[in-house]
Amino acid sequence: MGTNGSTMLEPLRQGLPPLDPSAVSSAASCSLPARYEAVREARQFTRRTLDQWDIGDRFDDVCLVVSELVTNALRHALPANTPRAAEQGPPVRLHLMRWTERLVCAVRDPSHDSPVTRDSEDFSAESGRGLFLVDSFSDGWGWHPLAGTLSGKVVWALFRLQPDCLRDDT
Repeated sequence: MGTNGSTMLEPLRQGLPPLDPSAVSSAASCSLPARYEAVREARQFTRRTLDQWDIGDRFDDVCLVVSELVTNALRHALPANTPRAAEQGPPVRLHLMRWTERLVCAVRDPSHDSPVTRDSEDFSAESGRGLFLVDSFSDGWGWHPLAGTLSGKVVWALFRLQPDCLRDDT
């Protein structure tokens, strides 16, 4: 992960439940193109990563949340009026970070707008439903604006993992 990787995650860490950043046992990230196929790419990346980390049992919940976070990010990254310098590269990035009993999914996008849940009784409404799903399937979520030279924000979701000693494999 380049030298700029650690600075990019600073705002994210401030918004997380108390987790020791140095205790991250595994981390993976991928850039996602500003196309709607990126949601499928994000799901495939998540599946490969969770299988490698041997936590594939959480795949369904994590994948649903990743899909919603990436869809929301693309909604903000795709509009034609979003100014984007060519050297910034792909506007959306997915990060997966694992601690012993925690998994964090974080999605960076170029928009400064805070993620908003719609208090809508209209469940056929497309917009705003995704964050209700994120809230329902994760153990906590939040967002932070990016600091320094990076513009935009990070939206993250936290999942609790069963420690190996608590799993009933018998």
